[in-house]
Amino acid sequence: MTDEMIHQCSLFGTCGGCTYGALSYEEQLAIKDGEMRKLIEEAQCDMDRYEGILGSPLIFAYRNKMEFSFGDSAKNGPLTLGLHKKKSFYDIVDTDCCLITHEDFNEIQRITREYFGELGLTYMDKRSHLGYLRHLLVRRGIRSGEILIDLVTTTQPLIPVMAHRLINDSVLYDEGARLSGRIEASTAVNVYDEKETLAMWVELLLKAKEEGRISGELRAILHTKNDRPADAIINEGTKVLYGSDHITEELCGLKFKITPFSFFQTNTVSAELIYNKAIEYISDGLGTEKLCFDLFSGTGTITQILAPHVKRAVGVEIVPEAVEAAKENAALNGLTNCEFICGDVFEVLKDYPERPDAVILDPPRDGVSPKALDIIASYGVPHMVYISCKPKSFFRDLELLRGRGYEVSRMCAIDQFPWTKNTELVVKLSKIG
Repeated sequence: MTDEMIHQCSLFGTCGGCTYGALSYEEQLAIKDGEMRKLIEEAQCDMDRYEGILGSPLIFAYRNKMEFSFGDSAKNGPLTLGLHKKKSFYDIVDTDCCLITHEDFNEIQRITREYFGELGLTYMDKRSHLGYLRHLLVRRGIRSGEILIDLVTTTQPLIPVMAHRLINDSVLYDEGARLSGRIEASTAVNVYDEKETLAMWVELLLKAKEEGRISGELRAILHTKNDRPADAIINEGTKVLYGSDHITEELCGLKFKITPFSFFQTNTVSAELIYNKAIEYISDGLGTEKLCFDLFSGTGTITQILAPHVKRAVGVEIVPEAVEAAKENAALNGLTNCEFICGDVFEVLKDYPERPDAVILDPPRDGVSPKALDIIASYGVPHMVYISCKPKSFFRDLELLRGRGYEVSRMCAIDQFPWTKNTELVVKLSKIG
């Protein structure tokens, strides 16, 4: 594909996804690089320490995960499945022509939308919280080609939209906006059997694979229940409908088990640029007798990539499922010098008996809390690496780190998300004096 292909996206300007769809990739990188240089200048960092921006090796079909929403594009319109319309909380547009995902994503969307649309099933309304269909989560390994599909629904009965509109909500729903199951006999409403309905959906997906319309390996087809009102995928129980409960993917020569809810960098090949740069920055002075902390470690990706370079790598993460996944992945890769601790970074560090020789930070978008940064800085390690998915948060944290004797010695921007405004920043901080 060439840069001009993005102009063929019929949804650009309507879909809320690609904000830079009208620009060439070179123009996008120039804008992102300029924005980064402005932040560096405002923070009064030495521009000579900035190594510029690295583009993503893939600019199309680079996403290995998408979360699609069920809804409609106009009130009482036909069922849609895709992303939010630009600047809209309620309207959903079909995105089965997306250029930043593999064609398998688009085909899976089409099959799912057409099937449930023909049945006329309800989707969960964001105002009333009534309805069945919620989200479709799809993961596809860039290297493995393995596919995971997870249909997310409420626990409410499978009632056709038209029948639903004819029934008084006060009869159907209790005060907690949960379906009570009391349907008036006079309405003669057809309630679909969930098990049979989902089995037929799975059969359609498998048929598409047999016919070559899906090229990847259908490794896992799942069903997750979620009754919480928040417009987010929350696991309140997941059942395997077909195959396994996970896929595997390769990153920096290691294998990783990925479940529907695992954190794994969305752009696999660009993530390798980030992690390789982090290892390059942190390796100064490290060796096989050193201890390194990987803080906010997620599923332990960096911890495991770091492990061959140090005596021991310790990952700290607050999400229990992520920690368990990290342990499983380390075992899968035969790594015995990794330790994973579940807990808040501040609470773990204040009680941990050993002091590290180096630290890697990969915090959430909001950065690191001042009390956690205080402990990290108190170790006085010669070097630390800060990976930021929101550079403004890093430069805010830099003020505190400077007060503890650290300064930027190297930094590099990396584009994880072509056609969007987001940019990652990898920074090496060194102790001065």
